[in-house]
Amino acid sequence: MRMLAPAMLVCGMLACAPAGADTVPPFKGNDTGGIIAFELATQSDVKLLAVEHCARYGKVARFLAAEPHYGGYVSFACRWVPWGAAERPLSVRY
Repeated sequence: MRMLAPAMLVCGMLACAPAGADTVPPFKGNDTGGIIAFELATQSDVKLLAVEHCARYGKVARFLAAEPHYGGYVSFACRWVPWGAAERPLSVRY
């Protein structure tokens, strides 16, 4: 009986607690690429956001895919500039 009361208390607390899902920011990335929420893509210049993000790492942006619906993302990859390429990454200093 002594073990039953704490177990019921814990189960009751878990049942009443709301299920909290992690929130995802509208723009998330690292040195290999990132994703931009489609809602943000409709409000701002996606190309500029990706180019500035990749330029922080000395790379260029390449867009991979877009899911044009609610909850969708625009994904991009940050790539090194190949030797002999005419385009060079921008140097962004903040």
